[in-house]
Amino acid sequence: MTQLLRVQNFSISSDGIAAGEDQSLERPFGNVDPGQLFAWAGATASWPMRTDPGGSRGLDDYLTRDFARNIGAEIMGRNKFGPQRGPWSDHEWRGWWGDEPPFRTPVFVMTHHERPSFTLSDTTFHFVDADPATVLGQAREAAQGKDVRLGGGVTTIRQFLDAGLVDTMHVAVSPVKLGSGLRLWDSPDELLDRFHLDVVPSPSGMTHHLFWRK
Repeated sequence: MTQLLRVQNFSISSDGIAAGEDQSLERPFGNVDPGQLFAWAGATASWPMRTDPGGSRGLDDYLTRDFARNIGAEIMGRNKFGPQRGPWSDHEWRGWWGDEPPFRTPVFVMTHHERPSFTLSDTTFHFVDADPATVLGQAREAAQGKDVRLGGGVTTIRQFLDAGLVDTMHVAVSPVKLGSGLRLWDSPDELLDRFHLDVVPSPSGMTHHLFWRK
């Protein structure tokens, strides 16, 4: 069975923005309030970082539950790992997710400044300086036959889309407009030369865009 490269639960505004500018340690999404984009997922029963019982069921929960299904590795850009730029100045700081990151697989962080791998709980972070196809090859090997999740951010997803490497993609579109920031698209129609698309509205107000390669 082919190992898919999947984008899962990637959240954007109705004008295509996935993150703001001026990212910092205190503001991982820059000048954008992440609650405007991710509240739908955090409200579900299957949200992977949920620490208390409860949460909603239904369509949103079904898609959130799919986040970890058959995933054996993740790829992310450096700015999803942390806000630092340039050479690493602090190897003691190990990402935004604490001692038990939600990934529970090998994670390949794309960066021009490599550093030694490390493990937190059941997640191991590897730092690689390579093109998308090479990083995907490493992630597929580490995934041991399972799929690879492309976690973002938006610049990294665009790199893999431009390289023709993404197989399926779930983009959750919030009904809010943000105006400025890092944009995944001006319109989802930009991808229809390469992907089929189903658009599914949710009672929560989100609209889920489900892409699969032609």
